[in-house]
Amino acid sequence: MIYDLLIAPFEDAAMRRALAGCIALALGGAPIGVFLVLRRTALIGDALSHAILPGVAIAFVFAGFSLLWMTIGGLAAGLAVALLAGAASRLTPLAEDASLAAFFIVSLALGTLLVATFGTDEELLHVLFGDLLEIAPEALVTMAAIATASMAVLALVYRPLIAECFDPSFLRAAGHAGAIVHAVFLSLVVLNLVSGFQALGTLMSIGLMMLPAISARFWADSAGGQIAVAVGLTVLAAVTGLLAAFHAGTPPESSIVLTAGVFYLGSLAFGPRESIAARLVRLRHLEA
Repeated sequence: MIYDLLIAPFEDAAMRRALAGCIALALGGAPIGVFLVLRRTALIGDALSHAILPGVAIAFVFAGFSLLWMTIGGLAAGLAVALLAGAASRLTPLAEDASLAAFFIVSLALGTLLVATFGTDEELLHVLFGDLLEIAPEALVTMAAIATASMAVLALVYRPLIAECFDPSFLRAAGHAGAIVHAVFLSLVVLNLVSGFQALGTLMSIGLMMLPAISARFWADSAGGQIAVAVGLTVLAAVTGLLAAFHAGTPPESSIVLTAGVFYLGSLAFGPRESIAARLVRLRHLEA
């Protein structure tokens, strides 16, 4: 019974590839999500996840479902939007998040228009929501390479990013070095969203990056602890969501993100650090 529920589904090669892809996303994307949360810029990730769509759509129009060109197109579009939003915030009184909101809305509309005009409804759904069980071996190699590169680069800029979390003016005061670190971090965000697009589509990829990272705030205090928890929750959500999708016949992409959402609600309610339950226990202790 337990074997049929938990082990037998992964005898299918498509399920194993899907799980491998999610593990790559966990190793590369979850740490990025933690830093977005710590920097109080979680919505920037959501904006950039939509910003990659025009590049993906343009690549699709000219090259079809070419993994290489869609990756290049998504990366170029995401970086362009990040740079344009940063330039707009520096040249005008508009905040960076407001600039990103404007650019990502335009990007989402443009990308959807291109795919809907030059493709079919099925292809539009594939671009927006992904097809995890149809992930190609070459996509897995790309995702693994992005995860490896992300971990290596994060190790190099870890200290400046941590310092910025506690002192938001740190990187700005650091001059050109601070600008370089900020640009590198935004590039990593875009790169991991492009990686997530391969499996979960442009709309769902942000869910697996951010929900475990937000949940980790209720389980660990240090940045390193939150990264470890976020990676573990991402893998657990992937395994649980894939199993639920296999047995219930639901889309695995939505099942995984919804599972991560359930973990977030559980962490919000019962996590040992700053959750609703933890605050109630503290209040009762103070009253006593």
